Amino acid sequence: MVVLAHIKEQSRLSLGSYGRPRMTEELKEVGLDVGHRRVGRLMRENGIVVERTRKFKATTDSDHTFNIAPNLLDRDFHAPEPNQKWAGDISYIWTREGWLYLAVILDLHSRRVIGWAVSNRMKRDLAIRALKMAIALRSPHKGCIFHSDRGSQYCSHDYQKVLREHGLRASMSGKGNCYDNAAVETFFKTIKAELIWRRPWETCRQAETAFGHSFGPLAVMPSLQYINGFYYPRRRHSALGGKSPLAFERQVA
Repeated sequence: MVVLAHIKEQSRLSLGSYGRPRMTEELKEVGLDVGHRRVGRLMRENGIVVERTRKFKATTDSDHTFNIAPNLLDRDFHAPEPNQKWAGDISYIWTREGWLYLAVILDLHSRRVIGWAVSNRMKRDLAIRALKMAIALRSPHKGCIFHSDRGSQYCSHDYQKVLREHGLRASMSGKGNCYDNAAVETFFKTIKAELIWRRPWETCRQAETAFGHSFGPLAVMPSLQYINGFYYPRRRHSALGGKSPLAFERQVA
């Protein structure tokens, strides 16, 4: 069956991450006039499912004496142009050697990941390395908002100094309110479901290498080319009108 063949191929290309809604959009884009119900039925009958498991680790340490910035973003995640609004956060991956931490920065204009860093320690230098990468890549104009939670990594004097030196305006979520940074929370939920939770990680080095290949500009491992091979050029986002970050950037350029 032609439709089923396309479903299997799209499932492979999306690393097995597409459920019924996004799968239907992919099929329509290649010219197949199918509905959600038929796609869902074919996926169920052929064992094409999205598997999600999780292990929790707290990453926000808000018990500190640093100053808290006001919430300039105020849950407005729309940015008409690049480098107007950035958002960052830290998440984690469990390995049999312990936790590995991932810091990212998104440009809210296209939801593109513009800065990242990994470490087995959740210290402020992890967040600073991700920030410096984003600054080096984008050279933002003064006034760009950088939003984060109230974690000590982002409130620290060293982190705030880097923001001030490059004219970035600090913005922070309300206490314990994950919805104030929903765009980055959504990104982490996506990468965990579509990459991290799909296999066991034996060592921190193994996971760090996976992140490096997944996020690096010269990714060469097909199964791990998540950001540059799938998320940025192909993955559809409802916030972008069903387009990938790359397609959205080209549309508004």
